[in-house]
Amino acid sequence: MELMMVVAIMGLVMAMGVPSILSVVHEAPLRKAVNDVVEICGHARAQAILSGKTTVVVFHPRAGEVGYGGGVDRTAMSTRVGQKPVTSTKFDSRVQVDLLKINEQDLTEPVDDVANVYFFKDGTCNEMTLLLHSGDQWQAVTLEVTTALASVETVK
Repeated sequence: MELMMVVAIMGLVMAMGVPSILSVVHEAPLRKAVNDVVEICGHARAQAILSGKTTVVVFHPRAGEVGYGGGVDRTAMSTRVGQKPVTSTKFDSRVQVDLLKINEQDLTEPVDDVANVYFFKDGTCNEMTLLLHSGDQWQAVTLEVTTALASVETVK
C-alpha cells in the first residue's frame, strides 16, 4: 500500500512538471518569433563589425519572414545552446506584424514587400521598431541606433 502511494505521488509530481517542460521545448509562437529576430539582428551586427562590411537584415512583413542578407558564417555561435544559428525565420501563422518602422518610416506595408535594416561596420545600425502580436500578447523589438543592440519590451 505504501509503495502504491509513493508511485502515485511521483506520478502526480511528474504530471505537474510536464507543461513547464513542454513550454521550454516548444517555444510559444510569439516568443520564438521575437527570439529569432533578436538572434538574426545580433548575428548581422556581429558580422558587420567582424567583417568590416555593411550587412543587412531583410524583412518581409506581409509574409512574416525575416532573414540575414549577408554571407552566412557557418562557424557562428547561436545564442541558443545546442542549436545552429538562426539566419532566417518565418513566423508562425498566429504571429502578426503590426508595425515595422525603419528610420521613422512605416514599412508595415512596403510597396515591394521588402524592408531592409542595415548594420554598419562601426557597430551602428538603422533605427528599427518591430511590433508583433499573437492572441492577447504584444511584444516590441527595437534596435538602438548607436549600439545596434536589440531590446524587447512587452506591450500592454
